[in-house]
Amino acid sequence: MILAGLALIAMALLGAPLFAVIAASVMISFAREDVDLTVVIISIYRLAEMPVLLAIPLFTFAGYLLAESQAPHRLVRITNVFFGWLPGGLAAVALLICAMFTAFTGASGVTIVALGGLLYPALKQAGYPERYSLGLVTTSGSIGLLFAPSLPLILYGVVAQQLNIGHPVAISDLFLAGILPGLLIVFLLSLYGLWQRRGPQPSLPSQPFSWREALAALREAIWELPLPVIVLGGIYSGYFAVSEAAAVTAIYVFIVEVLITREISFAVLPRIMRESMVLVGAILIVLGMSLASTNYLLDAEIPTKLFTYIRDHVHNGFSFLLLLNLFLLVLGMMLDIFSALVIMVPLILPIAVGYGINPVHLGIIFLANMEIAYLMPPMGMNLFIAMYRFDRPMLEIFRSVLPFVGILLVAVLIITYWPALSLALIKS
Repeated sequence: MILAGLALIAMALLGAPLFAVIAASVMISFAREDVDLTVVIISIYRLAEMPVLLAIPLFTFAGYLLAESQAPHRLVRITNVFFGWLPGGLAAVALLICAMFTAFTGASGVTIVALGGLLYPALKQAGYPERYSLGLVTTSGSIGLLFAPSLPLILYGVVAQQLNIGHPVAISDLFLAGILPGLLIVFLLSLYGLWQRRGPQPSLPSQPFSWREALAALREAIWELPLPVIVLGGIYSGYFAVSEAAAVTAIYVFIVEVLITREISFAVLPRIMRESMVLVGAILIVLGMSLASTNYLLDAEIPTKLFTYIRDHVHNGFSFLLLLNLFLLVLGMMLDIFSALVIMVPLILPIAVGYGINPVHLGIIFLANMEIAYLMPPMGMNLFIAMYRFDRPMLEIFRSVLPFVGILLVAVLIITYWPALSLALIKS
């Protein structure tokens, strides 16, 4: 068994795909228990029985179409018109737009690539310090993880549903639960943007509000504005299931960007499909292996044993949540968000439920920590993307995001110890 463990570690260090490492560990574990390895194939086949998984490729494809079009420019223009005249308004604009864009494109770094070149020079021109501008654009690439239809929210829901422990976890409940915590994060970061305009900065000219410009911006973005209504309105009005909302969104975005605005030609569609489905394929194959791993963990009662051990050393939920946040931050520095979700949720969720933590609240805590982990070395993906996007040294990028990390840590503590913030919108 020791040799098997060393072999798995060697596979990971030598760069073997994550799904291969998980699959090898699962098959070794089942083989030790004399369980037929066809159970792994059956677990993968179970993916086909989850209608909600259709939402992942459809929302991803829609997000990539939006990223390739001029939609980011239109959304920046319209939010700048309505908020840019406020002190610190451009910072709020950048945060809102990036949050919305990340929600549709997933935790893939597309936001920094698509919007960074537009927002970074605009912030500097508006009088914001260069370090602040760089830090805001880098940070805003992940703050949309809590807003629907975020892929990590959907993925957490899928894994939690398979465990079926504690309070039932509906994807629609997760979408609602992320709204207020997500707005809290945007609000706190916007306050920091307002503080950056202190002293001589308020004398700098802000963009004046103009009804003519507002109407022009609304007219230009008239096709993109209904998207949140289609997703959230359709789901919570009862017209769509989550997967149906994803299908409607993908069709709508395709019609708008390819057939109406014609900003995406049929010639580039195959490339967009390929790039978006590479991300989806990576998620699904890791998820399939994770389901097999979850079966073994439950059969071996590993979560129960872990909970018993932790309960003997951690005597209350307050301490557990503090340790959980520290653990998740370290975890996020080592793994990408999708791997962290499918590997750790089956272990963490049963323990958290044992401490009386609502699974929906746990999902929001998990993703809020991952937002910070995207900004932390050694594996913080936003740092690497910003480094190449803006051609800056890693140390400079990291120093620019440190104040934002501090604000996000405060937000995570509020989200963690104020569960009503996450659960207030969910029907009991």
